[in-house]
Amino acid sequence: MKRDLGEIEIDRIIEMAWEDRTTFDAIQIQFGLKEQEVIDLMRKEMKPSSFKMWRERVQGRKTKHEKRRNFEEGRFKCSRQRQINNNKISKR
Repeated sequence: MKRDLGEIEIDRIIEMAWEDRTTFDAIQIQFGLKEQEVIDLMRKEMKPSSFKMWRERVQGRKTKHEKRRNFEEGRFKCSRQRQINNNKISKR
């Protein structure tokens, strides 16, 4: 990985990776991790069964890839998003 991540950052990346509509591009903009680096982080931080479940869920999902999305406008906003601090993307 490009830099050392704190526990709070790792938790946030994992949370974003599990969210259906948060793209890998959004994670890269905020944390500087490419898709493969996110996958490697998830593999390292999760139990093998949880990682396998996540990979099956994410693989081929259009909403996880900005270029594959079929909608132009609007975005999903998680009900907990207001509580998240230091979220650079929401401030743009």
